Amino acid sequence: MKFSSADGDVVVEVDERDEGFQPVSRTKLVIEAKETFEDALTQIRSAAEKTLNVLNSGTLKPDGIEVEFGVRFNAEAGVVIARTQAEGHLVVRLTWAPRDR
Repeated sequence: MKFSSADGDVVVEVDERDEGFQPVSRTKLVIEAKETFEDALTQIRSAAEKTLNVLNSGTLKPDGIEVEFGVRFNAEAGVVIARTQAEGHLVVRLTWAPRDR
């Protein structure tokens, strides 16, 4: 799938079994994304911000938060959070530093 970008096109591999995948022709296997690459990355940033906002609120108050999630590119939806471990999954690490007593 080809995303247009302000700095040039970005091509990413998509699963042709995904909903919305339709080859452009028998010989041309690259399809045009419905959004720019920057728009796709904005969705990833939004997901990360929302995750961190939830983890920072509440009573746990960790000193550090590490969030890792898999993303995949989809012909119909653009960017989606991967749903299986093979595609990637959400990993959250919360850390606390020892305090002087």
